[in-house]
Amino acid sequence: MSALDPAASSPLALDARATLGAARRSVAVRDRLFVALLLVLTSIGLIVLAALLIDTGIDGFPKISADFLTSFPSAFPAKAGIESALVGTLWLMAVVAAVIVPLGVATALYLEEYADHLKWWNRVVEVNIQNLAAVPSIVYGILGLAFIVRGPLGLGRTVLAGGLTLSLVVLPVVIVTAREAIRAVPPSIKEGALALGCTQWQAIWKQLLPASIPGIATGVILSLSRAIGETAPLILVGAATFVAFNPTGLDSAFTALPLQIFSWISQPKEEFQALAAAAIVVLLVVLIMLNAVAIWLRNRYQKRW
Repeated sequence: MSALDPAASSPLALDARATLGAARRSVAVRDRLFVALLLVLTSIGLIVLAALLIDTGIDGFPKISADFLTSFPSAFPAKAGIESALVGTLWLMAVVAAVIVPLGVATALYLEEYADHLKWWNRVVEVNIQNLAAVPSIVYGILGLAFIVRGPLGLGRTVLAGGLTLSLVVLPVVIVTAREAIRAVPPSIKEGALALGCTQWQAIWKQLLPASIPGIATGVILSLSRAIGETAPLILVGAATFVAFNPTGLDSAFTALPLQIFSWISQPKEEFQALAAAAIVVLLVVLIMLNAVAIWLRNRYQKRW
């Protein structure tokens, strides 16, 4: 429609353009308000987090020393340390990694490469895995207490029981992330291997898995980062809050950093509060290191298809 067309300057056309312009301005204003609201809420969260970290660091950093890292818990704050809690945490993470890596990767491979999605039982498995990823960790603690500690397995309050319970917490997340990593590999990689005469398992083992390892490893490390900070499941399975010795095996009693922090925070003395802050700093450093490794693995081995 040209500018000289009388219809372009008619009252109806002018009203339509005015209405359209007002609607666009209204949408633009709502968009700006929404972005501003997001920025305000994000800033509030970051400010609160920064205040907590600064306060914890001020109380905790002066207490961190070689003696603090290599001493056992004690009733005397000046002699207390986190060695047994730190070693117990390493034992738990070893058990968790040994359980979630083979189970998580095998389940992801089955669901992506072998499962018939038209079968009802495969659909039930997929839906339950997605739902279990959002279940609170305390529910897994109750499950671990009923079936792993006291139930059919009867493992008692041991490192193995705690590690298996934490594995239940993070296993659904590992399965989901492993499936996403496998799904991100272009189908042409597997199809090319099959066209050259490879069996399905050879194509998976030689081509699909190596290409998806960066994503799987990132998911496993982030899952371990979540498991290392869990407290509620360990409390429910009966982990001790005061252990003055290092675990010697999977059947040993144990404690962990979150439990030690919980124990010290519950003490009325300010010295124990400072020790709890120091243990929190150590736990945060471990978490930052794990997340840094996950980011490095993703950036180092990620492939652009």
